[in-house]
Amino acid sequence: MGVPMLRLLFRKMWNTKWLTLSTLIGLIVAVSFTVSIPMYSDGALKRVVSNTLKEQSEGLPAGSLLMSYQATGGRKTDLAGIEAVNKYIVEDIPGEINFPFNAYVNNRALRSAEVYPLDPSKVDASRNRTMSINSMSGLQDHISVTGGNLASDSSDGKVVEALMLEEAMYRQDLHVGDVMEYPISGTNVTLQVKIAGIFQPKDGTEPYWYQGFEGMMNSFYVSEKVFNDVLMKQLSLPIHNSSWYYAFDLREIKTSQLSPLSSTLDRLNVELYQKLKDTKVDLSFGDLLNDFRKQSLQMQTLLFTLAAPMIAMVFYYIVMNARQSLDKQQSDIAVLRSRGASTKQIIFIYLLEGIILGAVSLVLGPLLGWFMSKSIGSADGFLTFVNRKSIPVGFNMDALLLGALAVLIAILATVLPAVSYARASIVNAKRKQARTDRLPTWQRWFLDIALMGIAGYGYYLFYERQMLTFQTGMTTDELQVQPFLFFVPALAIFSIGLFFLRVFPWILKLIGWIGKKWLPVPYYLSLTQLSRSASSYYPLMILLVLTLGLGVYNASAARTIDVNSTERTLYKYGSDVIMKAVWDESTETPTKPPSGSGQGKNGSGGKSGGNPGGGPGGPGSPGGPNGQGNKPGKTIYTEPPFEIFRKLDGVEHAARVLQTRGNLIISGRSAGQGNIMGIDNADFYEVAWFRNDLFPAQPYQYLNLLGMNESAALVPSNLAEKYQLKAGDIITVSLAERSVDFIVYGILPYWPSLYPDESPFIIANLDYIYDQATILPYEVWLKMKPDAKVAPLITKLAEENIDLYSVRDVRSELATQKKHPTRGGVFGILSMGFLVSVIVSLIGYIMYWFFNLSSRVVQFGILRAMGLSRKQLTMMLLAEQLLTAGLSIVLGIVIGKVAGKLYLPFLQTTDNVTSQVPPFRIIFNSSDTMQLYVVVLVMLLLGAGLLFWQIRRLRVHQAVKMGEER
Repeated sequence: MGVPMLRLLFRKMWNTKWLTLSTLIGLIVAVSFTVSIPMYSDGALKRVVSNTLKEQSEGLPAGSLLMSYQATGGRKTDLAGIEAVNKYIVEDIPGEINFPFNAYVNNRALRSAEVYPLDPSKVDASRNRTMSINSMSGLQDHISVTGGNLASDSSDGKVVEALMLEEAMYRQDLHVGDVMEYPISGTNVTLQVKIAGIFQPKDGTEPYWYQGFEGMMNSFYVSEKVFNDVLMKQLSLPIHNSSWYYAFDLREIKTSQLSPLSSTLDRLNVELYQKLKDTKVDLSFGDLLNDFRKQSLQMQTLLFTLAAPMIAMVFYYIVMNARQSLDKQQSDIAVLRSRGASTKQIIFIYLLEGIILGAVSLVLGPLLGWFMSKSIGSADGFLTFVNRKSIPVGFNMDALLLGALAVLIAILATVLPAVSYARASIVNAKRKQARTDRLPTWQRWFLDIALMGIAGYGYYLFYERQMLTFQTGMTTDELQVQPFLFFVPALAIFSIGLFFLRVFPWILKLIGWIGKKWLPVPYYLSLTQLSRSASSYYPLMILLVLTLGLGVYNASAARTIDVNSTERTLYKYGSDVIMKAVWDESTETPTKPPSGSGQGKNGSGGKSGGNPGGGPGGPGSPGGPNGQGNKPGKTIYTEPPFEIFRKLDGVEHAARVLQTRGNLIISGRSAGQGNIMGIDNADFYEVAWFRNDLFPAQPYQYLNLLGMNESAALVPSNLAEKYQLKAGDIITVSLAERSVDFIVYGILPYWPSLYPDESPFIIANLDYIYDQATILPYEVWLKMKPDAKVAPLITKLAEENIDLYSVRDVRSELATQKKHPTRGGVFGILSMGFLVSVIVSLIGYIMYWFFNLSSRVVQFGILRAMGLSRKQLTMMLLAEQLLTAGLSIVLGIVIGKVAGKLYLPFLQTTDNVTSQVPPFRIIFNSSDTMQLYVVVLVMLLLGAGLLFWQIRRLRVHQAVKMGEER
């Protein structure tokens, strides 16, 4: 291609600079959105690795690799084999693993033997001591000699100097300077081992001491040089075993390294055995890598499936832009063909343009993708980004390759249509322009109907629970994210949008037929324009339907996932913080049965002031049924002071909550075991988490019922239905060897922290339970002030001599859930997808109307010359916008909400579809819809502004002239 052709290319790009710019923006968005997923996955993997390293810090490090050689049957040592395998392990394996290591140690040992003192007068010879001679590479760098000296690096072959661990020397009752005779099994050689010194590790927690110290209690440690050169080579003593240990640092591992590294580890056993028989891998991090790879693959699959509709929408926007550009340049292409330009040259011009734009997008796209991936990593919920420690995101080869693939697909999508244009002559081009009423391909082949059928079949599979099998590796309190629940609805939105375009001309004809006698001229002209060239509006209309429909659906899906998973956790805990203090226990001795006096526990009249509903000896008596005393040996609990909990800094409210089990008796029949919750109704209302729509009445009304009678109780709906219970009925509970009667005052479906389908429950007054039965340890539920910490509370309670048996913090649990990489990725992708949808629809709308109006300058000039006023022309174009963009916007939002109602209920997993508590609900957040309305309003205002600007700059004498529309 010569300079003139290049000049032509840049002139063409400049003449269509806005289209070129919008195509470039689309390419950059496509590349950035595509590369952000592997970049995020790679960073998330590093976080998972980091967390795994922390979790496994108490045992061997996560990157541990242990190899060993074990001699069999006293066979002569293969020195060449030992050297070969040692060289491979020391020199080759670090390069093959290609990660830094925090520790390396080669531990060699002779077969253990029973040793005897050379001088029995100095050492107790009556003790049996079985020891082994060992060497550890680099030992001197990790120890402190606490007595004597380091072992010598030389030996005469008879006497060898050795070190011992200080604790080992105490156990063996040996001292520095003692000499022990060490017979070598299977030979006539007896070595003399002189204890040169004792040592302690500098840092006993470092991975160098992987084998632990207990195994070192029966070992002499000679220098590595003496062991290898003297014992093995000079004396040819048979080695018993040798182990090699590495602790690799995997914190900087990348997704692309998982597969090759796993293959290297799988091959390791083969390599070792070929160099020396009986050498094998004892411990490897291959399983850990497989777990990482599985998590990474699951995460990328999930996120790509979630992002696929948005990525496809961006590509559609790019194709729409390319079509607009080609339509605008159709005549120019035909002129080039008529002036001698070959088809290949014309195609090459567009290909070169695509390559130039693609190269720019490959530079700028990953930079924006890096920012997107950081934003995804900081997602705390839908469209909620927090300033927390971000995921370590970096550029990687997978991301760049995917970016290049996105560019390649986009270039092909823009260049392939140019082929048909490049082959057309001026006559063919004019013929094609004249046949604008021809149906699109998808309408002729009924692809919209076929896609609707596929979406309907997907709904059927969801309904039959046959497609909800994809395991993401992420559950948010049993709420799994199924990626197909984002792909199939996107297909449904797209196909319904296409079907609407099929009936769109009929809608126009119906409006025209109804209003043909009374419609003003501008509106009639709008209907005429739309009915004659409806297909030219299809690209914009389907883009708006798809973007807004996906925006509404994804926003609702994200909110639904977030709210339901959060509410499940809040319901499970019941309050912000649940503390269980340690209660002092004592054993009750037999006492004389007290007379029925109506007194409460310990003669105090009861915590609630006795029983107002019963007289002396009635239900308020502590003596239990028939006035009998307690049985001997019963445990008595001493309650710690409760008021301290109320006064803790950061606590808004505190409540006593007893949770225990009891046998239910209804109408003399056993109803099995149930959960008994004793509460103080006023305090409980202040601390408990309630979702008001769970109850037929407001929660405080149920709690007020408990205040009407101290024996009042609340029971679950399913228990009441099963036994036909009504208000006023009595339920007897066998509790702590006492029978307590409760009167049903309220029936409700749920109660915080209790699950009626698992076990029936009774909610009753705590003081009444204590008066009738016995004092049992209760929990303390705390309502915390915003951002108040739990740790200072534990410290303060300890100062008050209150020890805690357990502490549960729902805020900590929610924070842990939100930090899960997959959960953050889901909300991040949906948030980014929503924003991308908004940006693409806004840019696409503006660019479409800009070029639509600019290409109709001659038409507008003719209409003005025929007597149409500027106001009438404006009303005509506004009607066009409302009938196309307006209908598409309304349809997109309606389809998005309908798709949400149809598909989002399937976000419940198979296991919890019937038992989820609280019940699953679909969330349409008004703020999200309002954001869409704002975007729509901005779009319409910009469209109207373009329209006014175009009409005001219109000059009739310039528009009505010979030539083409440009």
